[in-house]
Amino acid sequence: THTLHYLYTALTPGLTDFPEFIAVGLLDGEQFMFYSSDIRTLIIKDWIKKSNSEWRSETQKMQGNQHSFDITFTTAIREFHHSEGVHTLQRMFGCELDDVTTRGNDQYGYDGEDFISLDLKTGTWTAVKPQAMNIKQTWESKGSDKYWKNFLERDCVHLLKSYTSYSRETLNRKGVATVNHSVHTYKLGTGFTPDALTDAVRAFRVTVPPEVSVFQKHSSPSPEVVCHATSFFPKALNITWQKDGEDVHEDVELRETLPNQDGSFQKRSILKVPAEELQKHTYTCVVQHSSLEKELVREVPKGGGSDGGSGGGSDEGSGGGSDGGSDGAPIAVIIAVVAALIIFVVVVAGIVVWKKKNSAFRPVPPKP
Repeated sequence: THTLHYLYTALTPGLTDFPEFIAVGLLDGEQFMFYSSDIRTLIIKDWIKKSNSEWRSETQKMQGNQHSFDITFTTAIREFHHSEGVHTLQRMFGCELDDVTTRGNDQYGYDGEDFISLDLKTGTWTAVKPQAMNIKQTWESKGSDKYWKNFLERDCVHLLKSYTSYSRETLNRKGVATVNHSVHTYKLGTGFTPDALTDAVRAFRVTVPPEVSVFQKHSSPSPEVVCHATSFFPKALNITWQKDGEDVHEDVELRETLPNQDGSFQKRSILKVPAEELQKHTYTCVVQHSSLEKELVREVPKGGGSDGGSGGGSDEGSGGGSDGGSDGAPIAVIIAVVAALIIFVVVVAGIVVWKKKNSAFRPVPPKP
């Protein structure tokens, strides 16, 4: 038996450190795809045989899926009249292939309880909760039921066969790095509650420090000094300038944070300062990030070169950023740990139940 599962989770925005939306792809239980609202880029295993242009298209599709999922989540929150607190919407969908027999499944859960699911026999959505009726009617008026029935019975099976063929050597090869679930002793209940999720997020928080370099760019009328930070995670990072230990705010251009191709981020700040000022005074770039115990300080070289930081002298690429660090090891750690969290949460949400004949979310017992 081979399985292909896609797993989406959305959380109430702004109330946890967790991304507002995450998506994971699992082939035979092995994670091969990851996406989150923080990075807005698909991260995939090397064995997926698709070109860069194809995966750019897949990233755009996932961004569209996130938008649609957010709309459904907002509608569900409104239907339940939930104006406060952390809430969750989950979707688990995919297909199984056993010899020549195929099975598909598409189901949603709100706050850990069954919400709405697709009945492949009738080709219609089943509103498990009365609050899902408006969503059911909207989806069926747009042909969503027919689209996803076709996807699960045809497209999903085709992808499953292709991915299984691509990955057979990789998945069977010993020594390939995989997520080790046995090391996670943190236990949740049978249901996926918002409070439990928040605790899980704290247990699996991941940060990677930035690589910072400072260099000069000779331009007219005044030279520019660039402070470039890259390969950091999560996204939030602050760059400031100092002159002889005093903060500098004038003639500073702070660029927007850009994603790297490996899921990390980069950011730069540009300071315009006369050449004679650079020789008379000590200018420093100060970087603050959640991965750092204390702020990181880089002095502007007086000789007009670079401070020696890796990759500092290159401009941002037109395609949305560089590929981050040279060895990629820190980001590999991010993906492994984040994937462990996502898969762990999915297990809590009911993936084990999915694999049974009656596959469904295991409801959270009502509070007394």
